[in-house]
Amino acid sequence: MVQNSDNGKNKEDKDKLEQVLEHSIEMEEELMRTYLITAERIHDDDELKERLENFAEGNAKRTKQLIDELNETKET
Repeated sequence: MVQNSDNGKNKEDKDKLEQVLEHSIEMEEELMRTYLITAERIHDDDELKERLENFAEGNAKRTKQLIDELNETKET
């Protein structure tokens, strides 16, 4: 009986983790888009434009890591 309770808790924890990961992916993607759009609109500050593009690249890498983690979580 305790085992069923533990399995239910584990599933609940796994579902919560998946929700957090999915939400994090959405946030990273939105930030990436915002940085890229802003960078495209900057014409008089190459340094700022490059930093924004670097921020977007960092978001892309984190998004990939989050997607990998989410996929790994779903496989178990």
